[in-house]
Amino acid sequence: MVKELQDAGYEAFIVGGSVRDLILGKAPKDFDVATSATPEEVHDVFPRCRLIGRRFRLAHVRKAGALIEVATFRGASTPDGDHELNNGRIVRDNVFGNVEEDALRRDFTINALFLDPVSGEIRDYVHGYKDLAERRLHLIGDPEVRYREDPVRLLRAARFEAKLGVIPDEKTGDPIPKMAHLLQDVPPARLFEEVCKLFLTGHGMRSMEALQRFGLARILFPGLPKGNGKGKVRMGVVLRKTLENTDYRVKNNMPVTPAFLFAALLWQPVKELAEEYQEEGEAEYMALLRAGEEVIAMQSTRTSVPRRFSAVTKQIWLMQARFSKTRGKRWKRLLYEQRFRAGYDFLLLRAEEDEALKPLCEFWTEAQKGVDTSHRRDRSDSQPGRRPRRRGRRRPVSTG
Repeated sequence: MVKELQDAGYEAFIVGGSVRDLILGKAPKDFDVATSATPEEVHDVFPRCRLIGRRFRLAHVRKAGALIEVATFRGASTPDGDHELNNGRIVRDNVFGNVEEDALRRDFTINALFLDPVSGEIRDYVHGYKDLAERRLHLIGDPEVRYREDPVRLLRAARFEAKLGVIPDEKTGDPIPKMAHLLQDVPPARLFEEVCKLFLTGHGMRSMEALQRFGLARILFPGLPKGNGKGKVRMGVVLRKTLENTDYRVKNNMPVTPAFLFAALLWQPVKELAEEYQEEGEAEYMALLRAGEEVIAMQSTRTSVPRRFSAVTKQIWLMQARFSKTRGKRWKRLLYEQRFRAGYDFLLLRAEEDEALKPLCEFWTEAQKGVDTSHRRDRSDSQPGRRPRRRGRRRPVSTG
């Protein structure tokens, strides 16, 4: 990939997180390439690539089964350049430059390292190698300007601290709490992706601690009970245990799901609201149903929760009411339901917070013995990704 661009007369480097991870001895999940070639020139070298993007044009090139993102070096924005603002955020920015200018446009110094895999040379224009060695996170440029350009950088600072153990310096970390409100302008769908990166990649507990420290937790989850300090939330046992268990599962290559994560993240407000409705005379099941719908709706204004996950989240909550119905014979049906295991695991977590639930846990643990549930397929372990494509009705072949 890089060599082909170089052979065509262009500069080209592997750049960003993949270089950082290689230096740290970690296996990169993917590779990004930066080049002096424009998107159209990249297309000339790789005719089958796809050009995408509105804010900044990119090329997607498939190589050996992998999708590689190829971007042209970005330059400094100018008033007369191809540059567009919306509410202070850059929404279109097609200004090309050279490799050094491109380094200065990146977010953190540790992500601004350029590797030439042909020669083995690493280019470092912003002291990123030193910052990485000293486990320091440093934002390139004026922090207020850079955070306003893309408020998601606030979350990335917290995520890199949790994931890599790099500590933001004063210049990078101090502005975060006072600029946390900028996240309210980020599209909820994009914030959902960031939440998955924070909590479903093996460092969820540390991510929550970083979010708390920077005052970002309540911005992401406004329905959670307030904690001690601005922007902090009060974490219950269910949420804490879920984050710990999720980290364990990721480290051991076990499946994890946004559905269970959000069930734990939002359980406290759902539980408290359902208790209010029960005091007004509603049955436990209907109270949980109503509370769950309201809390999910409120959360979706901040981080969208795709329906394929929110539906499972609500089923996990509703199953908590059904677990209490152990008389007669109808309870046995629950053992064969698709979401039984997710609901049961959630019940066990609740029992660590409320000992009164221990006998109920014992009942359902015993109830599963000798029961063949091999036909039950619990999709709650599905990962975020594409939905299966629906096959349309095949049109008859014309014989005319």
